[in-house]
Amino acid sequence: MSNHLHRVAAFAEVEGGGNPAGVWIGDAPPADAEMQAIAKEVGYSETAFLTPAGPDTFEVRYFSPEAEVPFCGHATIASGAVLGRLNGAGEYTFETPVGGVPVIVRESAGNYTAALTSVDTRHRPLAELDALLEALGWRRDDLDPGIPPAAAFAGAWHAVIAVSKRSRLARLDYAFDELKVLMLDRELTTLQLIWHEDAGSFHSRNPFPVGGVVEDPATGAAAAALGGYLRDSGLIDAPASIVIRQGEDMGRPSMLHVDIPAKGGIVVAGAVRDI
Repeated sequence: MSNHLHRVAAFAEVEGGGNPAGVWIGDAPPADAEMQAIAKEVGYSETAFLTPAGPDTFEVRYFSPEAEVPFCGHATIASGAVLGRLNGAGEYTFETPVGGVPVIVRESAGNYTAALTSVDTRHRPLAELDALLEALGWRRDDLDPGIPPAAAFAGAWHAVIAVSKRSRLARLDYAFDELKVLMLDRELTTLQLIWHEDAGSFHSRNPFPVGGVVEDPATGAAAAALGGYLRDSGLIDAPASIVIRQGEDMGRPSMLHVDIPAKGGIVVAGAVRDI
């Protein structure tokens, strides 16, 4: 296997949609500094680096343009589809810094989708809520009382903040440096800002200043964290399925399909397109 870098968009059901990711595949991983330099040059919110670790098993690390992150959902989906194109559909195992993540790849008429199953989920109260709202320029009366704010984990920590009106979500203009410092201090990877449209549908926006990115157009790890939080806090009756629409306000519409089992990891799936 020779070293090769692929560029694809995950969670892209329409042309021009989804979240671009770099997928680097090679026999041995580059040095950390080289991986960081490659991710910065690629310029997407994440680049995944894959090296073989056994039959249908790969060691995977994830780098944003500014730092390594423990887990990235959209780059995992992108990587699964790339492996499907190279090696065929089926099940792969990704050995990530947070644990093993199964990835199932399917193909239909030359089009690929991938589904990941997250590590076990957990959540905690969002003690830093007021500071986050101040950085966002939001108020407590913007929030949806039916979904209490929380920090949720499915491989990385994300702040879940739900608003009561779609119009509030559409107006996102935050203090980049202030929010970045706060998120780094609290070990938050993105903010999962959501509006609950109906029983099975959410809209989301995800600031990602810790990675040097203003906003992520599709965030698989945050989708898994949200699914786990809804189930584990009793806000949804599992098993259940939801759809998260993200990237619409950025002009990169993305669709994340989330299956929430009664227990265990959350399944996040989506389509992948060439860029």
